[in-house]
Amino acid sequence: MLKEKILIVDDQYGIRILLNEVFQKEGYQTFQAANGFQALEIVDKHSPDLVLLDMKIPGMDGIEILKRMKVIDQDIRVIIMTAYGELDMIQEAKDLGALTHFAKPFDIDEIRDAVKKYLPLKTN
Repeated sequence: MLKEKILIVDDQYGIRILLNEVFQKEGYQTFQAANGFQALEIVDKHSPDLVLLDMKIPGMDGIEILKRMKVIDQDIRVIIMTAYGELDMIQEAKDLGALTHFAKPFDIDEIRDAVKKYLPLKTN
């Protein structure tokens, strides 16, 4: 059975590992990217169903990553993570089709609930 696929994009290793563990336990197939180039490669190759995208990434920032992901797959579902108070970025991301956002430090249960809402697991 094919599992729903989540891509976690964050330059902070600790956050990637945490989210990876949480969503693997829930039964999702997970991918990780530390930067925009890795993220776009994974979107291209593996077509994840949902992306957890940090906005503050060195190099290609979250907005640019989001724009390019939407070019590859316009239906890709994206939840963004921001530092507190990045309101312009949040609005721009939502205009580009982001589903919702979480400010860091986020509540892991809230993020888990949001993922389940936007990407329910198929049960067999």
